[in-house]
Amino acid sequence: MNSIPLVALLILALVPVVWVHADFIKDFRAVWTAAEVVQKIDAGIEQHRKGDAVLLVTDKEGKPLPGVTVSAVQESHAFLFGANLFVLGQMATPELNAGYEQAFTRIFNFASLPFYWADLEPEPGKPRFGKDAPYIWRRPPPDALLAWCEAHAITPKGHPLLWHAINPVWMPTEPDALRAAYTKRFGEIAERYGNDIPIWDVVNESLVCPDTYPLFSADQAYVPWAFEQAHQVFPDDTLLMINEVMHVSHKPVEENAYLKQVKTLLAAGAGIEGIGFQFHFFSRQELDKHFPGNPVYRPENLLNVYERFSELGFPLYITEITIPGSGDNGPAIQAEVVEYLYRLWFSIKGMAGITWWNLVDKTAYGNEGQALGGLVDETLQPKPAYQALDRLINQEWKTEYTGKTDADGRLVFRGFAGNYQIKATAADDMEYASPLQIVEGKENAVTYVL
Repeated sequence: MNSIPLVALLILALVPVVWVHADFIKDFRAVWTAAEVVQKIDAGIEQHRKGDAVLLVTDKEGKPLPGVTVSAVQESHAFLFGANLFVLGQMATPELNAGYEQAFTRIFNFASLPFYWADLEPEPGKPRFGKDAPYIWRRPPPDALLAWCEAHAITPKGHPLLWHAINPVWMPTEPDALRAAYTKRFGEIAERYGNDIPIWDVVNESLVCPDTYPLFSADQAYVPWAFEQAHQVFPDDTLLMINEVMHVSHKPVEENAYLKQVKTLLAAGAGIEGIGFQFHFFSRQELDKHFPGNPVYRPENLLNVYERFSELGFPLYITEITIPGSGDNGPAIQAEVVEYLYRLWFSIKGMAGITWWNLVDKTAYGNEGQALGGLVDETLQPKPAYQALDRLINQEWKTEYTGKTDADGRLVFRGFAGNYQIKATAADDMEYASPLQIVEGKENAVTYVL
């Protein structure tokens, strides 16, 4: 029998293992289109993302008007669909920058703004808040990003206040000195942005914090400390969140360290008001390895995990998402996974927002760009995943309704939560317009006087 030469074995040992899933879409669909899964997701969307509108149309004397034609067109979502805004104004040409803004505003109403300490304050006492701050890739100054969000009706979110990574070289290494530096940092950020940025990731990835971090302890005591400091300086109506990595936060509930941590913190009175879940696959190999075979990322477990977190009574957010578009049939596979995941996330009772991470291919941090995890390519052309989200957000999950009032002047319809424009046509063909807000899970009763 012939044997393989030793040198050949050595060469083979150096070749990285590549997970090839030849029938990815077929196998993925077999799991994610199972009747019981689809039924549960569809029922969750109908129950948790919609509300009933009860319209009463009267004349000036309060007499109900039957037979009035009423149309309702949803203009915006209450649910937050977003991405990070880390390369706004940083594309190579004005045309690409304009394309970036158009791609963002077409489907998103929510943006994560970078407050990474190393890049926000590379020199102690000189934070890069202002619009004229020196250029750093993926770190536009917060003032510029906030102004853009305000101009485009985008809800901003600050990320992060405290994290064990991406910290300045001058960061104190003695625990008391570091706590004092964080207190100063929190106060400065809150003073400048507290009234304008309503949501913040206060602590990021505490369950994977290394023991080399100066505030590390086995009980993660720095987490409740950070929330206590944040509550002292941010307005009362600010939503202060905790955020955690994917492989920790999505474990089955029986072994979910994140669920245990959050419950413990809440029981101790820590001021956690929102719960974030990352969802990153930074390579096609990792995606092929885990979808659909890994039980952790099957829809049954994801639904169960999010539902158990929802029971805590605080809003949930999918805070960072990377689904690779690289490899064989990569764009089509990315679109398939994105659509089914977004449907599942949108169906969860406590879910309040979903944030894609890098909108454009090859704009990710470090070597994460190799995943081609953008929704648009480098020329800002929409990929199939972008088109899938556009269809969901702007068509399938938006409501347009036209009907006539009944004999009692009433008209009832059910629509996705958000802001609507209502138009009523009177008997004299005069058209009256008025806004309406539908809140999910509620009966939204409004009287219109013609």
